[in-house]
Amino acid sequence: MPRARASSIENTFAEHFGDVWKLLSETTAFLARTDAFGQYEAQLRALRASLQSSSRSDEVARAVRTEIVDLRKALRLQGYDLSLASQRLRFEGFRNDACMREGFKRLVLFLAEGDAYWLSGEDNHIALSEFLEARIEASGGKRIRERHYLWFQRRGGELVFSGSDTESAEDFQRLVKIGEANELFLLGKLRKLS
Repeated sequence: MPRARASSIENTFAEHFGDVWKLLSETTAFLARTDAFGQYEAQLRALRASLQSSSRSDEVARAVRTEIVDLRKALRLQGYDLSLASQRLRFEGFRNDACMREGFKRLVLFLAEGDAYWLSGEDNHIALSEFLEARIEASGGKRIRERHYLWFQRRGGELVFSGSDTESAEDFQRLVKIGEANELFLLGKLRKLS
């Protein structure tokens, strides 16, 4: 069975048999990080009220779970990635090469209109940047608007970014603002970063 299909079946199974309160909380937390939250806020509030008023009713719990699962399916069809619900983006100042002893790795991140390109590796940031830029040009990628030279580390559900010596303080602060405004976008683009 293809991995994507198996993953989809696993997600459906987990949603049907997972704790309905947890599922509702995760869905609410995810939507709260999107522009679509206002569209679903009343529905989520009504589901929570149903569970609270009938906390011992298996029938109500099944009905609420079914509605949440249907909502999550609809969100996926709209392009939302609910697997990012527990992921966070964190910014921690600047670091130098010594941070490699702490498990940090080099990352070059280019932002384009509606897209992001990245490359991590052991070469220095300038070499990584040149290689990534050549790869983007060869593939006919979008025009780069921002270039960032970072250190990164995964800590559980967090993706931690720190500026490198190649990154200016102004550029890093601009990335912090972009990240705070578009956290799910960046987390989605950097999903395979490890």
